Amino acid sequence: MDPVIEVVALFLGFLSWIMVGIIIPNRYWKVSSLDGTVITTSTLYENLWMSCATDSTGVHNCREFPSLLALSGYIQASRALVIAAVVCGSFGVVAALIGVQCSKAGGENYTLKGRIAGTGGVFFLLQGLCTMVSVSWYAANITQEFFNPLYPGQKYEIGEALYIGWASGVLAICGGACLMFSCKLGSKEKTGYPYQPTRETVYSASASRREAQSTYGRNAYV
Repeated sequence: MDPVIEVVALFLGFLSWIMVGIIIPNRYWKVSSLDGTVITTSTLYENLWMSCATDSTGVHNCREFPSLLALSGYIQASRALVIAAVVCGSFGVVAALIGVQCSKAGGENYTLKGRIAGTGGVFFLLQGLCTMVSVSWYAANITQEFFNPLYPGQKYEIGEALYIGWASGVLAICGGACLMFSCKLGSKEKTGYPYQPTRETVYSASASRREAQSTYGRNAYV
């Protein structure tokens, strides 16, 4: 496997892991605006942990969700999935740092290093899948409530955190696939074959020596 591709895959996985860490505290998972006068115009936004509101004067208030069990099922599932994505990404970064060929941490056994890099790729794939499921499930509920004419509550739109989450999932899946491919190539070892001279070469060398001995001491007229 080309070491450059491994480094690029590691960079993609690390970048996706950082982006997951960004979307967890991001408050703009879903956004809504309440239009009124200049003073009463406000913006509502929520994430997995709290609900906030800000008005045109810049004053904002946030309220944390009081009970975990009282939350909707998709919010609880999204929380668990993004936390699992962070954990998988942490293991993936460590394994990829050890497994890439340019790293000295795993020694000179490139077959073992390829398998470790492949394990890191698996963790990155799991991170990407957890992130994609989390943000997609959350976005599906937003769109379902928004297009439901019978929904009595406040309707929201997709926030910036979900777009960052989708980008993180794509980067993690791409990086993990590259590392798994490097593991497949790293498991193949080149087998060396010892050089064995052919019998024709041995015979020709023996015949040359016998001919040289038979002509020794003869003059040009014999």
